[in-house]
Amino acid sequence: MENGWAVVGFVAWLFLAGLAAGHAIIFKRDPRSSAIWVLLILLLPYAGPWLYWVLGINRLERKVVRILGRRARPFDLRTCEDPSTSAEEIRRSVGHLELLRHVTDRVTPLPLLKGNRLVPLHNGEQAYPDMLAEIRGARRSVTLISYIFDCDDVGYEFADALAEAADRGVHVHVLVDGIGAFGQVARMTRRLRKTRVETVPFFPVRLPFGRLRINLRNHRKILVVDGRTAYTGGMNISARHLVARDTPHRCEDLHFRITGPVVSEIQHTFIEDWHLATGRMLDGQDYLPPQAPMEGAGALCRGIASGPDEDLERIHWYLLAAFAAARSSVDVVTPYFVPTMSLISAMVMASLRGVRVRLFLPSVVDHAFMRWAADAYLWQVLEHGVEVYRRRPPFVHTKLAVVDDLWTLLGSANLDRRSFRLNFEFNVEAYDRDLAHGLTAWLTSLIPNCTRVTLEEVDSRPIPTRLRDGLVKLFSPHL
Repeated sequence: MENGWAVVGFVAWLFLAGLAAGHAIIFKRDPRSSAIWVLLILLLPYAGPWLYWVLGINRLERKVVRILGRRARPFDLRTCEDPSTSAEEIRRSVGHLELLRHVTDRVTPLPLLKGNRLVPLHNGEQAYPDMLAEIRGARRSVTLISYIFDCDDVGYEFADALAEAADRGVHVHVLVDGIGAFGQVARMTRRLRKTRVETVPFFPVRLPFGRLRINLRNHRKILVVDGRTAYTGGMNISARHLVARDTPHRCEDLHFRITGPVVSEIQHTFIEDWHLATGRMLDGQDYLPPQAPMEGAGALCRGIASGPDEDLERIHWYLLAAFAAARSSVDVVTPYFVPTMSLISAMVMASLRGVRVRLFLPSVVDHAFMRWAADAYLWQVLEHGVEVYRRRPPFVHTKLAVVDDLWTLLGSANLDRRSFRLNFEFNVEAYDRDLAHGLTAWLTSLIPNCTRVTLEEVDSRPIPTRLRDGLVKLFSPHL
């Protein structure tokens, strides 16, 4: 009898392992990811197939696709279009980056809109007072998405400002990621729900089955006030972005104040997320007032929403196209550098064409394994002339790409595979020479406070360190 049960158990494991391994081989996009999962499935009896079904398949991705497929869109995307933006104006704005524009037109449904103004806000010292003043002056609506909404003095100040706006009759809606603020999201949600602020956690973790949603995170950082002024970039709602404070977890970051027609596209992203999280639609001029190009504002912009609800890797493809179109310079700032091989190739090819390619990374990373993974990739770009700089502390959390002093990509996405494939991210592309030139000059001014990484330094790492970094690199599709 015991032998009979053993045979049944073995057959059951063989069936489950074969099913899981077959699924990984067929559906996983990255061959290394497939290989790792197949090994785990075969080496861990019962546990391997179970882990794959729980963590290896983005089950919610399929659910999200079904939800998005059957729901009505919040508003016709054509309402974003500005008929006064002629093809000739677009050609003049994009200049020699016409190739980039052709690619991006085909991978996102939203149009390029003229007449926008973008103002960089450095760290919480500049961004938070501006954001709070806008919330306190709101008359119709406030919509906010934050990956992290900390229960600290900054978080409480924002919570109070949001509550006061709601008390004045302003429609206030807040989405906070269920894992990004894990441990604090429940406390902040309870605090806000005691007010008139509509607060919803985005895919909260509900054990034991909530872990199935661990890979489906909303990493976006968006604030829109009255449908006319928006903020987006890399900052969460947290005191850690106040760099003047001498705290161990402080980080430098960059946010942007945005006005002009592209705010409608930013609001559109919030409306999509709100509908996904609540099943309810936000509509009307309180959220989407008519927009006209701003006088004297020269930025041609487009919002870029990306996430696991689509097969398109928009941010990844945008960067590939931008690096391919570059003629003179590429500057990239990211806290995490876990690139795809195609992205490495694009950076290398740009450098080989004579384009100056600079990569700015933090010298201290909040997650050590992300630094180890980055170190395992650096030799591939260093040996072909890419300049790599490590910024001294505090931790650099900025996400930014600037090409040819003309095109800027800003927002929430890191240069890693999680941002490309798993997270809900939001970025804005801007064709604006003044903005791009100013950001390039700012990055150049940071170099004296950076350490330049050399190929010799990377190659001289001790063997145990290189083995550790290489081992972490194997898991880069899952970091």
